[in-house]
Formats: sequence, structure tokens, C-alpha cells
Amino acid sequence: MFNNDHFITKGVLTTIPVYLQNMIWYMIAAMETSEKDSLQVFELKAETKDGKRMQRIIHRQERPPYEHEIVYAAKNTVTQQVYVVDYKTYSTMLLSSEDR
Repeated sequence: MFNNDHFITKGVLTTIPVYLQNMIWYMIAAMETSEKDSLQVFELKAETKDGKRMQRIIHRQERPPYEHEIVYAAKNTVTQQVYVVDYKTYSTMLLSSEDR
């Protein structure tokens, strides 16, 4: 899964910086499980810790249950929920608000 053509929606293009898009694709590729759900969920949170801007990324899938979280210092932070869906022949990254 997810070893196919990758696409992003206009919402992702205008909201999520390219480095963060690449991080999301990398987190899917580097998952510590052999079984991937066709829906990957990413919760992006902008935070401040000790006066520093931090980006928190929480990566989840439903089946089998999986969760991985990273936090790092970042100049440009985003608060958004992102879905990545595998349709077998291609994968699409979209904002949760575009799901409707």
C-alpha cells in the first residue's frame, strides 16, 4: 500500500508546507507495522514549549491499531487534520475538511 502515484488536493497545497507534506509521506513509508490501513490520519498541532514553536504530528490508523507521535521545533507550524487514502493505483493526501 501507498507504493503508487501520490497526489495532493488544492487544500493541502495551499495549507500544508511542502516539508510537512514530505514528512507525512515519509511517516507512512517508515511505519513500524507490516500491515497498513488504507486510511492514514495525521493530526498536526502547533504548540509552544519554553518559548519555542513546536510542531506535533500524531499519526494514526484504525486497523491494525497504530499510533506514532513526533514533536520538533519549527518556525512554521500548522494546526490541521490530514488524511492520506490509498486507492490501490494511487494515494491522495487531503484535509479532513475536504472529505465532504
